[in-house]
This record gives sequence, C-alpha cells and structure tokens, in this order.
Amino acid sequence: MVEVLIVTVPVLLTVAYVTIAERKTMASMQRRLGPNIVGYYGLLQAFADALKLLLKEYVSPTQSNLILFFLGPIITLIFSLLGFSVVPYGPGVAISDFDLGILYMLAVSSLSTYGILLAGWSANSKYAFLGSLRSTAQLISYELILSSAILLVVLLSGSLSLTVNSEAQKAIWYIMPLLPVFIIFFIGSIAETNRAPFDLAEAESELVSGFMTEHAAVIFVFFFLAEYASIVLICVLTSILFLGGYSLTLLNLLDIVNSIDTFTYINIINYHILLSGPIMEGFLYGLSLGLKSCIMIFIFIWARASFPRIRYDQLMSFCWTILLPLIIAFIVLFPCVLNIFSFTSSNIFIL
Repeated sequence: MVEVLIVTVPVLLTVAYVTIAERKTMASMQRRLGPNIVGYYGLLQAFADALKLLLKEYVSPTQSNLILFFLGPIITLIFSLLGFSVVPYGPGVAISDFDLGILYMLAVSSLSTYGILLAGWSANSKYAFLGSLRSTAQLISYELILSSAILLVVLLSGSLSLTVNSEAQKAIWYIMPLLPVFIIFFIGSIAETNRAPFDLAEAESELVSGFMTEHAAVIFVFFFLAEYASIVLICVLTSILFLGGYSLTLLNLLDIVNSIDTFTYINIINYHILLSGPIMEGFLYGLSLGLKSCIMIFIFIWARASFPRIRYDQLMSFCWTILLPLIIAFIVLFPCVLNIFSFTSSNIFIL
C-alpha cells in the first residue's frame, strides 16, 4: 500500500501540473496570459478547478443507468493509473518489474475503452453515445498501430520488459534506427489519448463534449484525470521505448573524460563520487526519465496548438490506408535488415 501511494500521489500531482503547463504553453503560443491569478504565476489554478468541481451539485440524467453511469469514469481512471505500476524509474525501481511489462501496459490501456463505452451508453443521450462509439472505434484502430510499432522495438531488445528495453539503449537510443517508426508511434499516441487534432470523440462543434456530455462535478473530474494520466503514461512509455528511459550517459561521459584529461583528474573524481552515490544516482535516473517525458508532453501540447482538427472519416482513413500499410511494411523490412547484418537479439531468433 505504501509503494502504491508513493507512486500514485506524485502521478496525480503531475497530472494536475500538466493541465497548468498545457494552459500556460498554449496561452504563450496564442499570445495570451493563461491562468495567472490563483497562486504565484497561476500554479494553484488546477487545485482551484478541482475544488470547484468537487463542490458542484451533481445532477444525473433521469433516464440513465446510474450504476454504469458512475462506473464508467471510475473504470477509465483506474485503468489509466494501473499502467504506472510497471514503469521502471531506475534499475529495479518499480512497483512490479516483471518480464511482460509492455504487454501488461497495452492490455491496461485497452481496457480503459470499456469505461468510455459504458459512460456514453448509460447516459441515455445520443450525443454521449455517438461520442463513445467514435472514441471506441478510434482507440481500437490506433491500438493496432501502437502495438505494431512496439513489436519492432521488441525485435531489437528481445524482451517485453520495460527495464530490459531501457538497459538495451545505453549504447544508442532506438529513436535513431527507428525514426520513421517513432513518428508513426507518436501519431498513434496522439490519437490513442484523444488529443487534438484527433480529439473527434469530444468534438465540441459536433458532439458538445462527446461521451462525457452528461457528466458533471466529481465524475467529470475522473474523466479529466484519466485523460491527462493517459497522456503522461504514453509519454513515459515513449521515453522508455525510444529515448532510453532512465538510462544515463552522464556517468559514462565522466568516465571517458576521467581517463583522458589528467589535469582535471581530481575534479572529475569528485564529480564522479558525487554522482555515483546510490541516492544521487537514483535521483539522476528519475530525472532523466522525467525530462524526456516532459519533452514529449510539450510536443503533445505543441501539436494541439498547431494543427486543426480533421474530420472523422479522414481520421479512420489515415489509420487504415496510410499508417497501417506503412507499419506492416516496416514489420516485413526490419527483420530482413537484421537478418542481412546477422543481428539477432538474445531472446528472439529470426528465421
């Protein structure tokens, strides 16, 4: 229970500050001020919004299925947070560091679709129902793109463990040999998290607020937290799969400099002792993963502020006629290239 709280509480605080970061970043890009009243520089705005929503009177539709109406947002939030249990914040630093972490994360992210479908259907509203159907079709379609892109990463690392994938990138990050796959994975991640320009499930101009049209007060907060928790989780997963995860190059660089520059030997030794302590080293591992994830979150926000929303038929056509043939072509091409150069990972044998 203590381990779960140590991970869950910082995740919820991160989600709160990601909302502030998004509003401030988009305001800067659009020549606005953004939230700047509550707290210093608007840093307490998320807590003020949460307090407002928690204190609001809850009104439920009279013809809705109340049990499923409440259960949908809870399911979505729980499965959005369960993915953080296998995230390695350092070597062996995870709630559950087992060999099928990637498969577990894909399964958990897929199950959150049931919460959206239940919430849209149980509201007894055509707008909410259409929004949930759109969201379900979109998530299922782009889940195929994400899992296919992850398959190529698994071919390189030879394991479904997130820790093994992080450790395997100490020499080179997978974004360099797999740059086209990373771009496809990033596009699929935006669509998987219902973010602009792919937020067709909650298109305000067409479906009011999509599957959460009838939800208000506390259970709306659950949907809000689940959306941003999914964004943080997918950015952490992208950092682990393509950007080295928690792996550091700083200590390796210090070792190289230490062996070359004799006149700075004493200073380098002092820095090395400072950075090689267990507490400081764990802090640097977490800082490395956090910085990479923050960069990915900023790119998510940047994409939302830059691109207009596309039509729903264009969204599905883009998935099935462009991205899927591309990723299947890479799945065929990549093992052939590995076989040509006689490269096989430790756990996968290419015939």
